[in-house]
Amino acid sequence: MTIDSHPHTLPDTDLGLHDPLAESFPRSPQGRALFWIAVAFSLYQIAISAHIVNLNSQIQRSIHLGFLLLLGFPLLTLLHGKARPLQVVAWVMGLTGVAIAGYQWVEYVPLMLRAGGINNIDIVVGIVTLVAVFAAAWVVMGPALPIVAGFFLIYALFGQYFPGALQTRGYGLDQVIEQMSFGTEGIYGTPLYVSATYIFLFILFGSFLEKAGMIKLFTDVSLGLVGHKMGGAAKVSVVSSGLMGTISGSGVANVVTTGQFTIPLMKSFGYRPAFAGGVEATASMGGQIMPPVMGAVAFIMAETLGIAYVEVVRAAIVPAILYFASAFWMVHLEAGRRSLRGMAREDLPSARRALREGWYLILPLAVLVYLLFSGFTPLFAGAVGLALTIMLILGASLMLGFPSTVLRTIFWVGIGLMVAYLLSNRQEVALWLIVGALLAVSLFGNGGRATIWQVIESLADGAKTALPVGVACALVGVIIGTMTLTGAANTFGIFIVNVGESSLLLSLILTMLTCIVLGMGIPTIPNYIITSSIAAPALLALGVPLIVSHMFVFYFGILADLTPPVALACFAAAPIARESGFRISLEAIKVAAAGFVIPYMAVYTPALMLQPGGALADSIGLPLAVAYIVLKCGLSIGLWGAAVVGWLGHRLSVPERLLAIAGALTLIAALPMTDQIGFALTALFAALIWWRGRKLAAQA
Repeated sequence: MTIDSHPHTLPDTDLGLHDPLAESFPRSPQGRALFWIAVAFSLYQIAISAHIVNLNSQIQRSIHLGFLLLLGFPLLTLLHGKARPLQVVAWVMGLTGVAIAGYQWVEYVPLMLRAGGINNIDIVVGIVTLVAVFAAAWVVMGPALPIVAGFFLIYALFGQYFPGALQTRGYGLDQVIEQMSFGTEGIYGTPLYVSATYIFLFILFGSFLEKAGMIKLFTDVSLGLVGHKMGGAAKVSVVSSGLMGTISGSGVANVVTTGQFTIPLMKSFGYRPAFAGGVEATASMGGQIMPPVMGAVAFIMAETLGIAYVEVVRAAIVPAILYFASAFWMVHLEAGRRSLRGMAREDLPSARRALREGWYLILPLAVLVYLLFSGFTPLFAGAVGLALTIMLILGASLMLGFPSTVLRTIFWVGIGLMVAYLLSNRQEVALWLIVGALLAVSLFGNGGRATIWQVIESLADGAKTALPVGVACALVGVIIGTMTLTGAANTFGIFIVNVGESSLLLSLILTMLTCIVLGMGIPTIPNYIITSSIAAPALLALGVPLIVSHMFVFYFGILADLTPPVALACFAAAPIARESGFRISLEAIKVAAAGFVIPYMAVYTPALMLQPGGALADSIGLPLAVAYIVLKCGLSIGLWGAAVVGWLGHRLSVPERLLAIAGALTLIAALPMTDQIGFALTALFAALIWWRGRKLAAQA
C-alpha cells in the first residue's frame, strides 16, 4: 500500500499566505530538533490517552501547554524565516513554557495549600504564563484572539472604572493572576483540558488517516458519485469536503487539502474563480458541524453541558445534512444557470472500485463512531481509533511481503480477533502492545522502515496541526476566567433577555451578529467557547432548549469564517483560486445563504435538532414533528436558493424571485398562519415555474 498525501496537488500554490503551519518542518538542525519535539509531544499524548502514563489533571494540562509553547514559538519563527536574534528569543520563550510546566508540576501541592493567598514568586510565574500564552497566540494565529482576550483581561483588572452596568467591584492583581494562571478557572480550564485529551487525539487520528490515503479515497468516491452530473465539479467539492469533515478538526485545513484539487477542477469546468473558492470554503466549514468529529467542538460542548457525546451528535446530524443539501442545491442551480455540464464518465474513477480498494481505511472511523455511539468516552474511542489506524498502516505494509492470499487473510483475521478480544475486555493498553509488535516486525520487513518513518511523520504532523487549537484553548481560558470572576456574561445576558421579552427574533438576530463579529479572525473552537459563555445562557433564559442554544451560537460561529471582512476560510481558498478573498467571501455567503435559516428554524421548532419540546412536538409527537420541520426546512432552502441564484429550469423573473423569497420567509417564521401561507406560496411558485417551463419549451 502506498501511503501518500493527495495526488492532485498544486505545488506552486503559496499556502503560507493563509496558513503559517502549512509548510513541513525545515531541513535544518533546528527543524530536525522541532520535528522530534513534535513526535515526543504526540507520543506523550498517546501515553496519556492509553493510560500508559497517569498524571494529575492539572499537571497533564500544564505539560500540554509546555509542549505547545516549546514547539510553537521556534517553529513559527523558523517557518517565517525570521532573523537569528528572533529565533533565539523564540527558543527562550519555548523553554519558558517548559519551565512553567515544571513549576506547576513541582509546586502542585504547595499551590493547592496556598490557594487564595499566592506568594510573590507565584505572581511572577503567573504573569510570565500570561505573557507567554498571549505571545504564542499572536505568533500562531495572528492578533484577533489576543486582542479580544486582552480586552477581557483589562476588564478583570480595571473593571471598577468601567461605566454603568459594566462596572465591577474591582479585583487585586494577585486575585486576577491566581484566577488566570493557576487552578482550573483560567488558562488551565476546561478548553485546555479538552485540548489535552480529546482534541489532540482526534487531530492525530485525522493526520494518520490522511497519510494512509483517506483524502484520495474521499475524492475518488465523490468523483465517482457526482462528477458526471450537471455542475459535477462543484458537487465533488461539496461531497468530498463533507466526507473530509468527518475526520478533520479544522475548516481551514479542510480548504487547503480538498481545495487543492476541487478549486482548480471547478475553474477548469467554467466556474468563476470566486464562486469555486466560495463553494469550497462553504463546504469545508460545513465539515465542522458534520459528526463524528465536528471540529472537536462536540467534545467541548458535551463537557460544558455535562451530557453524553451522542446527544451532541444527535442534535447536529439533521442540521448538518440540511446544510450540505443546501450547498449542493446552490451549486446545482448555479451550474444550471451557466449551463455547466458534468465530466465524462469514462474520465472518472469508479466509486465502487475506490471503496473496494480502500474500504479498510473506513474501518477505524467506523469503529470510532460505533464506540462513541455505544457510550464509550471520546478519549477511549479516539485512542482505539488511532491504534487501529496505525495497525492498518503497518499491517498493510507487512502484508506486501506475504507470498499468498491465504497468509494475508490469516494475518488480518488474527489481528481482528485479537483486537475484538481486547476491546471486549477493555484492554486498550494491550492494543498499543500490538502496535509496538508491528513496529518491531516492520524493522525487518520489506519497505517496513519506510512505513515506520511515515508513522513518525504522522506523529509530527499531528502535533503541528494541533498547535493553533491548543494555543487558542489556552488563551480563551483568560476570557472564561474573566467572565467567571466578574460575572460579565450576566450583563450581556440580561440585555439579550430584556430584548427577547419583546421579540425573541430580535434577540436571536443580536446573538447571531455577536457570534459573527466575535468569530471574525477567531477559529471555531475559541469562538464557540466565548459565544456559548456569553450568549447561550441568555437564549436559555428565553426558553430556548439548552443544547439548541449552544448549537445556535456554534452554527453562526462557523458561518463567521465565511462572513466578510475577515472570512478566514475564504482567504485560505484565495491563493488556490487566485482570486480576492473578499470576493470569495461574497460568493460563500451566497452559497451558504440557505444554511443561515436552519438555526432559526431549530430555535422555534427544536424537533429539527431531534429535541423534545415546542408546540409542534407536543401536539403531534416528536417523530411527526421531525418529518414536518425537515420538509418545511427543505422547501424553504429550495425556495431561497432559487431566489438567490435566479434559476430553476430557466432564468427566473424578478416577480418569481420575490415570490420565492416570500415563500421561504413565511416558512421560516413560526407565527400563526405563516406555515399555511408559506405552503400556499410554495404551491403558487411551483405552478408558475411549471407553467413558464411549458411555455418556454413550446416556444423552443
